[in-house]
This record gives sequence, C-alpha cells and structure tokens, in this order.
Amino acid sequence: MKRWIWIFLAAALGIGLGLLYGWVIDPIEFVELPPDTLRADFRADYILMVAEAYQSEKDTDLAARRLAIFGSDPPAEIAAPALQFGPAAGFSPSEMSAIEDLIQALRAWQPAPGGGSP
Repeated sequence: MKRWIWIFLAAALGIGLGLLYGWVIDPIEFVELPPDTLRADFRADYILMVAEAYQSEKDTDLAARRLAIFGSDPPAEIAAPALQFGPAAGFSPSEMSAIEDLIQALRAWQPAPGGGSP
C-alpha cells in the first residue's frame, strides 16, 4: 500500500511540475503571421476554396475581397499561381476549371466605385 502512495505522489509531482513549466515558466507564444506567408500548397488550397465558392455565388467582388488577404496585387495575379501549382497538388480537372473560371472573371472585373476595391 505504501508503494502506491509513493507512485501517486511521484505522478502528481511530475504533472504539477509539467504544468508549472508549461503555463508559467515557458508558456507557448502565439504569433499571428499574415496570410501571404502561407506555403504554396496552402495558398493554392485557399485559392481553390475561393474558386469553388465563386462557382456557387458568382460574386466577383466577394472573391476579390477574399483574395485581398494575400496583398495588394490584382486578384487575378494572386490567383494565377494556383494554376501552375494545381496539377502538382493533385487538383482534379474540375477544380482546375474552377480556378480558370475565377481568374477569367477576375481579369474582367472592375472594382465597385466608392472604395469597393479589395
């Protein structure tokens, strides 16, 4: 019985010291990075999601605003690298077509007057 008490105390001490170290001595620091630091595969996935949303919504302004998180370049230029990366990422032909449709729409898109640009 005495052995179990020592095991329990050692486990409790280990858990307590682990929590103290993780919460007080060296806690995790969360750093918010801008979206334009995403790896190419994650960026292509995001552009694909915007393209798929555009297919159902047909809202070019909204698609342009969604792509504006990647910087101030024209939205069509932001989306274009996904066409080169898509085949390597395993995008299906329908997904590649969705990205192409989005890029064509963004090339013809004109920002709404009055500050509606992304």
